[in-house]
Amino acid sequence: MKQSSAAGRLATLRLLAHRFAFLMLAASAFALMMLGKADIVLVEQTRVLVVDALAPMLEAMARPAATVARVTSGVHELANLRAENARLREENARLMRWQTVARRLEAETMVLHQQLNVVPDPDPAFVTARVIGDLGSAFGHSMLLAAGSRDGVRKGQAVMSGEALVGHIAEVGVRSSRLLLITDINARIPVVIESTRTRAILTGDNSARPRLNYIVGNPAISVGDRVVTSSSGAAFPPGLPVGVVVSVGEGGYRVEPFARRHQLEFVSIVDYGLGGILPFERAPPDRRRRGREE
Repeated sequence: MKQSSAAGRLATLRLLAHRFAFLMLAASAFALMMLGKADIVLVEQTRVLVVDALAPMLEAMARPAATVARVTSGVHELANLRAENARLREENARLMRWQTVARRLEAETMVLHQQLNVVPDPDPAFVTARVIGDLGSAFGHSMLLAAGSRDGVRKGQAVMSGEALVGHIAEVGVRSSRLLLITDINARIPVVIESTRTRAILTGDNSARPRLNYIVGNPAISVGDRVVTSSSGAAFPPGLPVGVVVSVGEGGYRVEPFARRHQLEFVSIVDYGLGGILPFERAPPDRRRRGREE
């Protein structure tokens, strides 16, 4: 009997302890809410003090991670610098070899010119114009330039970006002109493969890479061959850089132009003293009729 009464008292005490603990937790939560509403400044100050106390610990824990990140980044940068240094050394050696070849060829050319009394080409006149409008669309690639006939621009003149051919002048106004890009569907540029001297016509088709057509003879064209202008038709002087062959196959020969259309801001309109590419102008119908009658 005594053991059962003792077990009953223990169970009663446990039940009372659980009830009082729940009541104490509820009272503490209520007191904290009331304290937070009553004095927000005190709560904020307490939070700031706690954060300040923990800040040194957090900083000490973050330092190893930051150190490891810096060391890892330094290792990657060192590896990249070594690879870049090796690449630059190789490129420098290759350029030095080309420089030697170029100097030898320049000296030979000067001697040959002196022996043959070659008349040097006159320096071409040029006008630098800003691109003020891109008229390109799915049906044509052309740009509007801020230079016209008052600046000496005329139809058919070559347009350059640096040393690369961009296109030619298709229309001329007093203060503006329209540039027809070599990628336009109406562009036809006489070119030659620089290494093999194979002649062709660079034909635009409104894509980023024009096609080589009307290739003369047995084509000996490979990917990577440079394409330059030829003197056919007296449209352009020979040797103006145009692009590089990037595709050889069933889809035809495709050329990647040196000049990027979307990077053009200023271009040079160059007068080489040639006829340039001029569009075929038809006579009016009544004039053609009179010619047949006569």
